[in-house]
Amino acid sequence: MKLLMHPASPNVRAVLVTAAHLDFPLECQHIDAMAGEQSLPNYLAINPNGLFPVLVDEDFVLWETVPIMQYIAATRPGNALWPPDERRRADICRWQCWSLAHWSPALRVYIFENYFKRLKGMGEPNPEVIQNGEPNFHRFARVLNDQLKKTAYVAGAALTLADLSAASYLMYSESAQIPLQRYSEIQGWLRRITALPAWQQTEPRY
Repeated sequence: MKLLMHPASPNVRAVLVTAAHLDFPLECQHIDAMAGEQSLPNYLAINPNGLFPVLVDEDFVLWETVPIMQYIAATRPGNALWPPDERRRADICRWQCWSLAHWSPALRVYIFENYFKRLKGMGEPNPEVIQNGEPNFHRFARVLNDQLKKTAYVAGAALTLADLSAASYLMYSESAQIPLQRYSEIQGWLRRITALPAWQQTEPRY
């Protein structure tokens, strides 16, 4: 299978960690986002959203991170990331959807203002934008932190796709100055995630 990707994308990172953890081979095709290749007609014909990642499995093209992760995990029956029990899958998918709808948007404020603006030469962080984003961040950080008080991982005692979804945007936790200081459960959980061989193997190299 081929993955159309850019290594700076946290969504790409979630897919790459999933594949690495399951020892699933992926042919990665780098799309030059800085040059705008994701907006060219040939890419938009594959993914009309012009975003990353896209999985190509022969004549089957799949975009959106969560179904790509689930599709890859489903090729390795019996794995703990995506166990066969339907209630477990529903719980895992619930947290993946939570990450997409709430957690990731709350983190993107810090990532854009504190990291990508400087990376792209767009000036200094806007403190007003960051301040306005703080209530939303703390609201959902408390949700995750409270969950991790009850379970070792997001969806239970074992590592699942829910963890990889929730952790992917935290690849920028230090460079984006994401304020995790008061959330000890998230910090401990993130240390366990970043210690995974699959996480370390997929560290972006530009």
